[in-house]
Amino acid sequence: MKEKIVVILGDGMADLPDENGNTPMSLARKPYADALAETSEIGLCRTVPEGMKPGSDTANLSVIGYDPAECYTGRSPLEAVSMGISLSDTDVTFRANLVTLEGGRMVDYSAGEISTAEAKELIEYVAERLDFDGFELYPGVSYRHCLVRRNHIKSGCTLTPPHDITGKEYAPFLPSGGDEKTLRGIMKRSEELLKDHPVNLARRERRAREATSLWLWGEGTKPALENFEKKYGLCGTMISAVDLLKGIALCAGMRSVDVEGATGTLETNFDGKARAAIEALESGSDYVYVHLEAPDECGHQGDRSGKTRAIELIDEKIIAPIDRYLKSTGARYRLAFLPDHPTPTSTRTHSGDPVPYMIYDSEERKPGAKKFDEFSAKKSGNFIEKGCMLTKKLCFEK
Repeated sequence: MKEKIVVILGDGMADLPDENGNTPMSLARKPYADALAETSEIGLCRTVPEGMKPGSDTANLSVIGYDPAECYTGRSPLEAVSMGISLSDTDVTFRANLVTLEGGRMVDYSAGEISTAEAKELIEYVAERLDFDGFELYPGVSYRHCLVRRNHIKSGCTLTPPHDITGKEYAPFLPSGGDEKTLRGIMKRSEELLKDHPVNLARRERRAREATSLWLWGEGTKPALENFEKKYGLCGTMISAVDLLKGIALCAGMRSVDVEGATGTLETNFDGKARAAIEALESGSDYVYVHLEAPDECGHQGDRSGKTRAIELIDEKIIAPIDRYLKSTGARYRLAFLPDHPTPTSTRTHSGDPVPYMIYDSEERKPGAKKFDEFSAKKSGNFIEKGCMLTKKLCFEK
């Protein structure tokens, strides 16, 4: 069998020490990853270029091997591609979150992790009645949706991700500058339409958080990524529950696999993702990227114990079965485990700080560490200045 490369990405997994000097990575029981760490290359990697906003878009582009400083055109167009929305070079896109606004504050950026079925009903209802010329609203997964403005220039607005302002007064973070009147108008109209929709009435009845408004952010234009196989000589597969990652994969010419029950939360189908990764390797993929969103979601919610548990589940249900399979083939392989960016539970938002990485090579032993976490990574002295160099490091010399 040809050499294989697997990247296991724990979104937002890195964190800051608590009052006892611990992080979810250091507290998590992850015997499989820690065993691999003993003979792995461990270090820190800067996945978000200095001067760019820390997000899963820029960070994952880096880890997959693309320099965001050269190719990044915004987050929402990558998601639009995943959703099957056709874009022209003159279209502008926005991420449209269903959020919970109460008492002047951003209570929940995910409207209580609203179900995809409920969200679809709400988004389609709003889309039919939005009445803003040139705008089209498309339903996505859970709280994540897409607004497209056809044949227009970018708004020129300052837009803030809703997960950056959880618990804060939202008024100072409404779209500002440029065409703010239009974007604020769309958000205000969505509030009026959503207020007494039957889906929200039902959620109110069972004391679930209501989807009270759309929140627009992540503006961008049609992306253009160099074909991944042409760039690296690797047939790649993406396994993720998140439209952003699926969009990156499709724009890069990689295969994107949908896994039933994959939600991006602690309740995701971990076992199904591991099976999908193994099937991709068996069917000829040289490079498989397994993206796990749960640590990031817990970080945004300030749920430190949940984040620790997410890391433990990744170790048990993703790393262990995939590594056992790779060992059983007898072929050489490299397995990388890292976050895309930190999402500290204390701040509940992304950080651009360098992240810990681990690269295990089945035939090349390195002086690693007894545990893989932020502390062992920093202590190693290894540092990758540009995240896009990580893929080159993973590639086998020909």
